[in-house]
Amino acid sequence: MRRWQDRYTTLFGVAMALAVLGRPIASVLENLVHPADPRQVGAGLALVTVAYAGYLAVVRAAGPVVLGAADASWRLLSPLPRRTVLGGTARTLLVISILGGLVLGTTLVAVLGAPDLLPLRLAAALVIGLGAGLGGMAMGVLGQAFPTWDAWLQALIALTVAAAVLMAVSGSGPGRVAAALPAGVVGAVACCTAAVAAFLVRRAWTALDRVPARAILAASARSGRVAQATVTLDPGALTWSVEDNHWRGRALRSRRWPVPGAWALAWQEARRAGRRPVRLAVLAGAAALPALAVTAGLSQVAVALTAMGTLAAAVSVTSGARRDGDNPALLRALAVGPRTAPAVRALPPALFGACWLGAALAGLSVSGALGTGTWWPLLGPACGPVLAVAALRMARRRPIDHSMPVIDTPGGAIPTGPLLWGLTGVDLALPGCAPALLALAVRPADPLPFLVAQTLTGLAFLGGYVALSAGGSRRRPTRNGRAPAAGSSSPNRRP
Repeated sequence: MRRWQDRYTTLFGVAMALAVLGRPIASVLENLVHPADPRQVGAGLALVTVAYAGYLAVVRAAGPVVLGAADASWRLLSPLPRRTVLGGTARTLLVISILGGLVLGTTLVAVLGAPDLLPLRLAAALVIGLGAGLGGMAMGVLGQAFPTWDAWLQALIALTVAAAVLMAVSGSGPGRVAAALPAGVVGAVACCTAAVAAFLVRRAWTALDRVPARAILAASARSGRVAQATVTLDPGALTWSVEDNHWRGRALRSRRWPVPGAWALAWQEARRAGRRPVRLAVLAGAAALPALAVTAGLSQVAVALTAMGTLAAAVSVTSGARRDGDNPALLRALAVGPRTAPAVRALPPALFGACWLGAALAGLSVSGALGTGTWWPLLGPACGPVLAVAALRMARRRPIDHSMPVIDTPGGAIPTGPLLWGLTGVDLALPGCAPALLALAVRPADPLPFLVAQTLTGLAFLGGYVALSAGGSRRRPTRNGRAPAAGSSSPNRRP
């Protein structure tokens, strides 16, 4: 039973939070009073729709009903009522969906503008955002309990992505219509959204008793791995768990490889990428996000999306290189030379990174962000070798070393272990892509010198990385002149 001290502490914390966040919230609300820009509202709505589709995808991938290790091991399988066991999880999901809905509603007002009746439009947008957040979370719970609802959730995600594509392709037409809606129509839409969300939340609360224990245990195991990787600051363990969870329990047909020798290393990546068409579709669609961000007036966001998307596309086909670093015996079993293996491993990330960057630059050129000139997509193939080197370096980096010192700066303490881990790969991508970055900054009339310089720089980086990888993979001889056997430790090697 809660005492008055607990209630006082809660109220005091809420009052302090309001006092701290009051001024920033007031400034945000003041900036919302503006008419919508017809050139930006369509792209802004498309970005908001993509963000909501990502929210639904994360909800479905997370479970969302999960439990801690102790509750999943004991209380879930006990005769206790299921709603009693899942009460804490339900409250957590409610808080997450409310916060996400508030952010979504505020973003809607910022995109559509509020030329008049700001309190009414803001209240309606917040209700729509809360309804979308609560409804999406409720559909995730229902999808975890019933396969039919899971199919409906997948269809909703697909429809949301299709709507985002339609708004991005059609220009500012849908955005102008949404921004010009009267306040009464917006209020009616908010009421309908609230009614649908209330129905879904009630169904989800009723379905908590019918969520299968195996589904909760599987989601709890995934969330436990995510929490462990987050606490230990080891994102590599998280990506490994996601990869292993995808392939676990899948029956794959065995066929003869159509390519011989070292080309089998590139064929493995091609087959692995082809067996995940959803990831390929997401990567292909994400190439349009920088152009949408520029059209919406978010130039800095477009730069960040271009950099992160390019590296993500290149790293998405480096699973073989990661496994080579963890288990070199697999590479030796294929009888591939130490100089040939890294060169062949570099082909898939170079191709993926070059295609994604070329598509992103083409979208930016069409949107007018790069000015005149049709040669901008050629920077993608020119940067391909450097992107491959950066991706392979990121794939082979070691776990974060938390024993490294902490740097004291005026802005706070910075741990060097996570910092160096995050910069691994980026430290080669930035100098390797220096000619391309200079061309993007200067916008030259004659791009040929920059393209040639970027191509030569990329080939030089790739050649140096292949040579260093081949030299590092040679075994150090022992005192008697023989190389140590596989699995044995050399007496000259430090532990």
